[in-house]
Amino acid sequence: MPLLGKAVRHEWTLDWDFLSVNHGSFGATPRVVLAAQREWQQRMEAQPSRFMRSVLPEALRHAAERLAAFIGADGKDIAFVENATTGCNAVLRSLRLAPDDEIVVLSHGYGAVRNTVRFVCERTGARMVEADVPFPHPSGETIAANVAAALSPRTKLAVVDHITSSSALVLPLQRIVDACHAANVPVLVDGAHGPAHVPLDLRILGAEWYTGNCHKWLCAAKGCAFLYTRPDRQADLHPTTISHGFGKGYLDEFDWTGTRDPSAWLTAGVAIDFHYRLGGEDLMARNMALAAEATSLLARRLNTEPGATGELAGAMGMVRLPLTGPANAERSLELRAQLLAAGTDAPTHVLAGAIWLRLSAAAYNDIEDYEHLGDVVAGVIRTN
Repeated sequence: MPLLGKAVRHEWTLDWDFLSVNHGSFGATPRVVLAAQREWQQRMEAQPSRFMRSVLPEALRHAAERLAAFIGADGKDIAFVENATTGCNAVLRSLRLAPDDEIVVLSHGYGAVRNTVRFVCERTGARMVEADVPFPHPSGETIAANVAAALSPRTKLAVVDHITSSSALVLPLQRIVDACHAANVPVLVDGAHGPAHVPLDLRILGAEWYTGNCHKWLCAAKGCAFLYTRPDRQADLHPTTISHGFGKGYLDEFDWTGTRDPSAWLTAGVAIDFHYRLGGEDLMARNMALAAEATSLLARRLNTEPGATGELAGAMGMVRLPLTGPANAERSLELRAQLLAAGTDAPTHVLAGAIWLRLSAAAYNDIEDYEHLGDVVAGVIRTN
């Protein structure tokens, strides 16, 4: 595997006077991908009509084939979307729900997606049912059992995060999908953090839908995300924007919803090549090991505890902040602002009656970053 950390920082345009330990929120696009995106934009603007009609359809499907091979799927089952929330909206807003139908979500589900579930339930009289994710020190067996226990004959869909955003848990996804299918419940996986964070094989997983961001761990351009739909579930699925392709089939509907800049999607292949150049699965394993080391370091430095270790831990980690006083959203936001002002981007979340800090480990990070993070966090805590 090539040298990483400081040795590859020249690959990005990040401000290295700022401590970047939050790759999980928005990613960071490397120079080679930005250059490829500019080339596509220049090609588009050289003659927009020709590009949209003669170049884009084939280029988009080629990008989908490259991405499909990377995530263990077929290109014909991959539609590009702007982000995972958009993909979740497409599935949820295509459902045909009746009063008292149920959608199961996780207690640690992503806020925007939970809001979408609330929206479709309020419109139809359906109900949102929550499966509890224990925290801290969760058990994969317990999480899978809690999802199974939340299912009922009225459950029309289970919405499951692959890697939770607020608590950084890599969930036992195959066990959860199998439990849902045993109850004849289809599964929508919110895989916002999945691609290039952990290995994926969507054919083996078997979930009906999986939507993921490529701008995070795969380092594609922002706005590059996908929705995988199993072939037997494509007929009644529609994008959130209905356009000229309505009724003509899955890809006709999703590939063209109106004029937009498709260049981010067309960088998927370059991002995949970059990922492999930095180590591929070895890079994923290295990031997880670094995150575990960093989480342990910070927990010791602050004399506190980590959120999860072992099989549920990935390339992000959680550390409880040793604070007295209220642990609420307002205080969490205030702490986040103080951390930004102090020169780092680590987010904070309220969980289990405490405020937790989330860190990420990306290719450009070294353990020294988290030693520095410990100094910054300790300084902010002293003022609180």
